[in-house]
Amino acid sequence: MDFHNILRLVHITGFAAWFGTIFASMFLLKTLEPGMTDEAAKASEYKGLLMRYIGLETKVADVAVVAVLFSGLLLAHFYHGWTIWVVVKIVLLLLQIALTMAYIFRKIQPITYPCDTARFSSWYVLFTISLGMFGIVLAVTFFLL
Repeated sequence: MDFHNILRLVHITGFAAWFGTIFASMFLLKTLEPGMTDEAAKASEYKGLLMRYIGLETKVADVAVVAVLFSGLLLAHFYHGWTIWVVVKIVLLLLQIALTMAYIFRKIQPITYPCDTARFSSWYVLFTISLGMFGIVLAVTFFLL
């Protein structure tokens, strides 16, 4: 296997792992929602589980993001060149990271549990932002590049 194929494998695998962490988080939070919005005892137990999960999920997502960015930069530098579409894809990925992190700091971190269902729905807005940006990046990648 040559270096180009290895970089592509790392890039695609990293992107899939990053995408997968979003779906796994969405399914976990949907499962935990009744306990996180109901009684305090259950919410306390579930909060511990959620915090542990987020710690582990963040490690996987961080490695995946670094793999996507690093392998993408290497692919651009050595094989594809620095075209406008490569720059657009980089900007979209950085925008996705910035929007996600900003929303987490402003809306997700302040949530205390148990909370009402409307407050808990902030999580679903986060997933909408993340999955929407993934859709845009994939559309640019597959239809415009």
